[in-house]
Amino acid sequence: MKKHLYFVLFACLTGLIMTACGSDGDDDFIPRKDSGSLKSGMLEVPALKGGSSILVTHVGTLNDRSGFRGVNYRVEWDTEKASQRWSCYKFYKTIGAKNVARYYADNDGSLSPNCQYPNDPDLPAEFRFATGEDPYKSSGYDHGHICPSADRQAANEANYQTFYITNMQPQNNKFNAGIWSSMETQVRNWTSKFDTLYVVKGGTIDKAEHIYEYVFRNSHQKTRVNNKHIPVPRYFFMAVLGRYNNIFRATAYWIDQSSYSSQTPKDYAINVAELEQKTGIDFFPNLPDDIEVEVENVSRSQMLNDWY
Repeated sequence: MKKHLYFVLFACLTGLIMTACGSDGDDDFIPRKDSGSLKSGMLEVPALKGGSSILVTHVGTLNDRSGFRGVNYRVEWDTEKASQRWSCYKFYKTIGAKNVARYYADNDGSLSPNCQYPNDPDLPAEFRFATGEDPYKSSGYDHGHICPSADRQAANEANYQTFYITNMQPQNNKFNAGIWSSMETQVRNWTSKFDTLYVVKGGTIDKAEHIYEYVFRNSHQKTRVNNKHIPVPRYFFMAVLGRYNNIFRATAYWIDQSSYSSQTPKDYAINVAELEQKTGIDFFPNLPDDIEVEVENVSRSQMLNDWY
């Protein structure tokens, strides 16, 4: 009883992590362990890589009708590569409602607060891109959302935050508008099967063989970070943990954006343990060990039966 109360009080007092306690699916009060240097216990957050990486948390209004506020999404930002490693977020019906229109402004490359892809105000100023130096503009790549705009249309503030440049990765248009979009739709459909989804998505930036090219190769832009170019991920991934009545299930996607054939999301489904081997990222480390091992190592046949 005391242990349970400790976690409840901890979550409620962590004002910078969450501005509302125990509401709208944020009651993750189960035993947990540290996630790298993070101690919030939020189930969606992977272990942090450390080194030149920092955690950026976006808090805002998640539903304009109810006024509910909380953590919108988090990003692990590599300050040396000027690239995100992943975005993670919770997803459930009340914050997936279609209350507002998709944010739109002029894509003028200014990175101002009123442009289409603004600088992230929660990123320390020394790590932001210079105004007028949108690294994606004229690069030949889409601004590929990682936490999707369509997952955050219950509130204007939450939707606007998904357009921060830190929530983007360079994606081929065919990939972004095709199979990646289909995978995002599949995740949204899973809200009918689970109370809460814990989602981690990103592109590979850590291994040379996982980088397709660099975004400035054919770009007019002059931005440099430590004299290095920004990596274009060859592979993109999703890891999804579902909870229903405190029963957990997990699944994952892994796909090469430069070479793929099927347009069916489940053809790229793998278990989380395999995704961890491919990416080097420890997903869902705040789950109790026995639950983590079970859900991450499920057979592919059982995983497809659980999710599709």
